[in-house]
Amino acid sequence: MDKDRLKGIGNQIKGTAKEIAGEVTGDAKLEAEGRADKAKGKVQNAVGGAKDAVRDAVDGKDRI
Repeated sequence: MDKDRLKGIGNQIKGTAKEIAGEVTGDAKLEAEGRADKAKGKVQNAVGGAKDAVRDAVDGKDRI
């Protein structure tokens, strides 16, 4: 698993926590930061997945 995927998962979790905290406290800025962190995490996860796919293709792991 690529390190970008792990960072992405971490950012998604952090974003969810911030978003919920913002909702509970009524802090719109914190809620927006949480949504931004979640989006960043999804992008990082996708980049990491693409890197894994390329690495697997080069290593021949996707061959039948």
